Amino acid sequence: MEDNMEAITSSGVSTALRCIVKLGGAAITCKNEIEKINEESLSCVASQLRDAMMPAETSSGKILGMDWSRRNGLNSECFDNFDDLGNASVSDGFPFIVVHGAGSFGHFQASKSGVHKGGLHLPLVKAGFVATRISVTSLNLEIVRALAQEGIPSIGMPPFACGWSTCERNIACASNSQVAKAIASGFVPVLHGDAVFDSSLGCTILSGDVIIRHLAEQFKPNFVVFLTDVLGVYDRPPSDPKAVLLREIAVDKDGKWSIEKPVLNHSNNQVEFTVAAHDTTGGMVTKISEAALIAKLGIDVYIVKAGTEHSLKALKGQVNGEIPDDWIGTAIRSAKRS
Repeated sequence: MEDNMEAITSSGVSTALRCIVKLGGAAITCKNEIEKINEESLSCVASQLRDAMMPAETSSGKILGMDWSRRNGLNSECFDNFDDLGNASVSDGFPFIVVHGAGSFGHFQASKSGVHKGGLHLPLVKAGFVATRISVTSLNLEIVRALAQEGIPSIGMPPFACGWSTCERNIACASNSQVAKAIASGFVPVLHGDAVFDSSLGCTILSGDVIIRHLAEQFKPNFVVFLTDVLGVYDRPPSDPKAVLLREIAVDKDGKWSIEKPVLNHSNNQVEFTVAAHDTTGGMVTKISEAALIAKLGIDVYIVKAGTEHSLKALKGQVNGEIPDDWIGTAIRSAKRS
């Protein structure tokens, strides 16, 4: 893909965007334990993002950590050597947007209260709306912290607080001006799935995957990377011993998609998906649907396991063009590019 990253937003700000990254909730949290972060995975992802965002000549320099809080005794060295930080180099790096899922944050609260179904006039739903937002924004803060500690100038941007809303679960209002200004100022916007107002239902859950598709339409990044807890997209649940990893999926101009590689033995080329009982955003079904709509725009999408050498290659743009034989993941592309 050519490095044509110029996008004109609705705010009139011209912004060159290299990549939109989706941090899958299952990859950065322990999804079956309420509100528990997978610290090792998140740390690895943050480190890889820094490597991908920073130019080679600055990525090996001293990291200017940007979390200067004293919470739990962290970062005491920052205060002990505060004057030395002025000597650290800072690079704007390649422009990225990060969007993360909720994982074990928010899904349980939303599912128990029915926030995703609407009915904000109901006491339980209203309480669940508050509880869900407390949960997902607390995760957003932890992810911003992790990125900031790697020297990535991250800014948390909850969709609800930015005025995003839906109508019958479809995005109805989503101002991009703050996102555009953040990128133009050298920051990395960090958005997430959120509880939002819905003009028809009262409220609902806006999926991070839907947010990514909207941002891709507006900012036209070079490519999009979904970081997950599995190697990529399979033709059936990965737990099935017969599951086959799909290497390449082609999307035609009508939005329909087909498996290009590998050639499957079964004739119907169908893919089976499962959704966890507490997942209020559609799981892999939504992910593939939204990825196909992004690919339809001519933007390559890579679905790959977080924290691996394969995810780092995808984040660095080293999978563009012909997919390397040793790369493990799923590429979803426009059929005219396949």
